[in-house]
Amino acid sequence: MASVIGFRVLPFFVSNSENKYGSRVQVRSLGDADAKVLSSDSVVVNGTSIGGERGKGGTSIDQGNGHLRSKAEEKRRVKDEALETLKPLWNDGYGTETVRDFFDMAKDIVKHDGGPPRWFCPVSCGRPLKDSPILLFLPGMDGTGLGLVLHHKALGKAFEVWCLHIPVHDRTPFEGLVKLVEETVRFEHALSPHKPIYLVGDSFGGCLALAVASRNPAIDLILILSNPATSFGRSQLQPLFPILEAMPDGLHSAVPYLLSSIMGDPVKMAAVNIESSFPPGQRFERLSRSLTGLLPYLSGFDDIIPRDTLLWKLKLLKSAAAYANSRLHAVKAEVLVLASGKDNMLPSRDEAERLKNSLQDCIVRHFKDNGHTLLLEDGIGLMTVIKGTSKFRRSRRHSYASDFLPPSMTELNYACDQIIGLLRLASGSVLFSTLEDGKIVKGLAGVPNEGPVILVGYHMLMGVELSSLAEGFLREKNIMVRGLAHPVLFSRTAESSSSDFSLSDWMRVFGAVPVTPSNLFKLLSTKSHVLLYPGGSREALHYKGEEYKLFWPDQQEFVRMAARFGATIVPFGVVGERRCSGIGP
Repeated sequence: MASVIGFRVLPFFVSNSENKYGSRVQVRSLGDADAKVLSSDSVVVNGTSIGGERGKGGTSIDQGNGHLRSKAEEKRRVKDEALETLKPLWNDGYGTETVRDFFDMAKDIVKHDGGPPRWFCPVSCGRPLKDSPILLFLPGMDGTGLGLVLHHKALGKAFEVWCLHIPVHDRTPFEGLVKLVEETVRFEHALSPHKPIYLVGDSFGGCLALAVASRNPAIDLILILSNPATSFGRSQLQPLFPILEAMPDGLHSAVPYLLSSIMGDPVKMAAVNIESSFPPGQRFERLSRSLTGLLPYLSGFDDIIPRDTLLWKLKLLKSAAAYANSRLHAVKAEVLVLASGKDNMLPSRDEAERLKNSLQDCIVRHFKDNGHTLLLEDGIGLMTVIKGTSKFRRSRRHSYASDFLPPSMTELNYACDQIIGLLRLASGSVLFSTLEDGKIVKGLAGVPNEGPVILVGYHMLMGVELSSLAEGFLREKNIMVRGLAHPVLFSRTAESSSSDFSLSDWMRVFGAVPVTPSNLFKLLSTKSHVLLYPGGSREALHYKGEEYKLFWPDQQEFVRMAARFGATIVPFGVVGERRCSGIGP
């Protein structure tokens, strides 16, 4: 029979007792197929029960189909209360929680640790949007389940986030962990058979995700693997493992410092909450203070991964890599591999390419400046990567219209500072529009706030006006302009040509869709602001002497589509010599 154990919710998982959904923790233990589930009603927070009392709202343990019904009812209630959309430039919370928070939480969770592996829902994730899919986070060697702490707030808007916690002294074999995750996947699939289930696997968790996917090819799974440990057999640390086994207990205190320097880049960890827009001197000063404050926390690895646990985890990694590699051929799921260029623990860059060639549906994104602990280091948020690779969807098929999530303020600032950079300063674009009375004004006051609207214009060389146009609408009117782009940017040919998180990925983050009649139809039906260049890429790549020359087709089919939806057509022109953009009737 399966056992059921109460899991004391730690203070950082609960913000207040009134946020019942945020404090829900479903506790699953390992056991037989008839495993029981402990509901949140019996979970204790600081000595106080969350939710109803026993006998009033039903028993705390619902078996079989009874639990299935109660969970379905709870999901329907949450669905009815959830928001349907996000506003452009929403707050994704990136930088509000750092690696220091990870160590503080991990230190606290280790104090109260015990029992079998279980799931928890971080309160900082909040309440997701309506019809959001579930995301199951599978941790790395630390086993705490806190590896997404930097991304909780952003992911919590788009997903119902569950994190797997493996206690420090737990010795469940790999097959047992596979069974636990598999039971949860099948349970969630039974509740929402038309929704995808996301498995985010970090290092060891990547092996676990692949193993579960290989055993459940009929379930719609999307795997996101951060430096998966399937390459453990080729790890640069293999010669050190016999030394660790023979090391006296007195010397083990030095191991955490060694592990921390190998597993991640302390500088990238310390830079998480430092704005890239700061002047170099101020940024360096803040980085120095942050790094100095972070270094004492590295000793916390000794509590998170004690000597006996470290030796067990190394054996677990070996069996996990062997298990996953032997079943790669059976993985039918969509897979996104995130590979670090400075991973000193695993050959992650080479492994990403191997997995891409071994799996049926796999794409790769490289992050050349990051270490093994990619998800705990400064860079691009995980939610941004998911959106930029078109991996976010709520049903079996991805929709560029209904599955689009607008960019956050963090994403806009990062794109302007790090991606566009000096080009933004060099272009110095200024936007003008024409009011109904014919007056030309600086800004976008003459463009309707309510859609559907089609902005129709022509490209400057290389389409350099695109970033200014999109940024102008976002900052001034808080409106997301959905650009119709050349389909080649969304093809697998473009995927194979560059596996870095590139400009084409950022175009998707900022709403670009393939230019097709069906996509235009969907966008206008949702009353969007659509950006259309009838001249296409030929206009953006014009030759010498073709400045301001139009390459529009004879038949403008978008006019009929606009008429059907009552859309406002706003033609605009771009003047390059004066380095300004004008929008008018």
